[in-house]
Amino acid sequence: MNNCGISRWDDPKVINEQLKKLTSQPIWEVDDDYYQNTVLKYYDDLCKKSHAVYEESQKYIPGGVQHNLAFNKPFPMCMERADGAYLYDKDGNKYIDFLQAGGPTILGSNYEPVRKRVIELLNECGPVTGLLHESEMLIAREINKHMPNVEMFRMLGSGTESVMASLRIARIATGKKHIIKIGGAYHGWSDQMVYGLKIPGSRNLLESHGIPGSCFGKTDEVRPNDLDMLEKMLKRNRFSGGTAAVLIEPVGPESGTRPVAHDYNKGVRELCDRYGALLIFDEVVTGFRVALSGAQGYFDVVPDLTIFGKIVAGGYPAAGGVGGKKEYAQLMAAGLATGKHRAYVGGTLSANPLSCIAGYTAIQEIERTNACEVAGKMGDRLCDGLKELIDRYGLPFVAYNQGSIVHLECTGAMSFDFSSMYFLKSATGLLKHKDMMYVRKDSMERMGAAYMANGIVTLAGSRLYTSLADTPEIIDEALNRFEEVFKHVKKTDKGLL
Repeated sequence: MNNCGISRWDDPKVINEQLKKLTSQPIWEVDDDYYQNTVLKYYDDLCKKSHAVYEESQKYIPGGVQHNLAFNKPFPMCMERADGAYLYDKDGNKYIDFLQAGGPTILGSNYEPVRKRVIELLNECGPVTGLLHESEMLIAREINKHMPNVEMFRMLGSGTESVMASLRIARIATGKKHIIKIGGAYHGWSDQMVYGLKIPGSRNLLESHGIPGSCFGKTDEVRPNDLDMLEKMLKRNRFSGGTAAVLIEPVGPESGTRPVAHDYNKGVRELCDRYGALLIFDEVVTGFRVALSGAQGYFDVVPDLTIFGKIVAGGYPAAGGVGGKKEYAQLMAAGLATGKHRAYVGGTLSANPLSCIAGYTAIQEIERTNACEVAGKMGDRLCDGLKELIDRYGLPFVAYNQGSIVHLECTGAMSFDFSSMYFLKSATGLLKHKDMMYVRKDSMERMGAAYMANGIVTLAGSRLYTSLADTPEIIDEALNRFEEVFKHVKKTDKGLL
């Protein structure tokens, strides 16, 4: 496949067995002496300007940061410059950037050809007009070129909005009511989707504060990688309004944090066809990252609708969109009502010229540079190096990757599964497991702080995105820095019930 970033697909049974082994023993983390005298000393001595900005920001911003990804132990770093594979903080410290803005910048941060085209557009017409701009057509046509299943595309402001639109379309198209998602998956923060986040089986127990329970009345979750459970849910729903759509992340929930079998998506497609539900692929992360044709191209599965975000705007703001088969996507047609049902979507800054031209240019550059494959190879190199270090130091950590999406599980904070515990048969048991999850999450953030102090930026200390800007030399240098952290990891007495 042209411009594909995945060269191998690990057996999820093997990975899940490794993760189960990780969470069945006490936590392994950097020892207290190293954490206090090296890690925290780095922040105290070399990150004074970042700390000052954070202290001031807490007066005006809830929690001190505007985005969840920005908060890291012991306090958020204030970044001043981004360039390719590197970030530079306000104190001048240089970091290897494996966050890549949370995934949008597969070309590397502040990629010059995209930046130049955006500047040209800003000089020509500004970032927004409120009226039609040619770039809207260009990006829709470019997406269709690489993802023929996306016959029509409508750009929106975020992945959250795009998911909302897709569910509205599915209910109109099928006349059915229920939406089935996979436990642990993240599909934005709209009311009906803040359900079963992070941990399968958690339903509305972890993150759904402030949302009326009735909002989840037609939202169901099933266990990851479990086609039998999915079919049982589809059968059950036939007696209460039917299933309008099954919504999945094709590499597994939370960007593959819970990996699935290679043929899982085809199994979901067959079940959707059998029970008359639409299949929606959430390709916010995978679109133009795992392959130019997306995960749907890699798995050779045709979804009815596809959700876009992140790379679809080339790393610029207002990144979102939904597209798919014409019969469904045209239900979002803008303009006056025709008397027919249509999915109402909006957004003053949706599909603004800046975002559209940035996304269009980025996709063209991904094709020209073969970015998915290059980033994928660097993901393989990073993952293989991490595995070697884990073995060398006798650590229980788990590393695996889906091309340029690399997972490094050090504590197993995200590896719990309430769905297989039947809620532990008691509220007390559930609370104990919930508390233990947060203990492991705290340890995961501690590891993330140690990586940052060694010049490596990760996503919460457990996920890393490689990009076109990464080279073998950069990856090898990163591995040297990971080794410096792993040298100081010790087994603790924390992390068990």
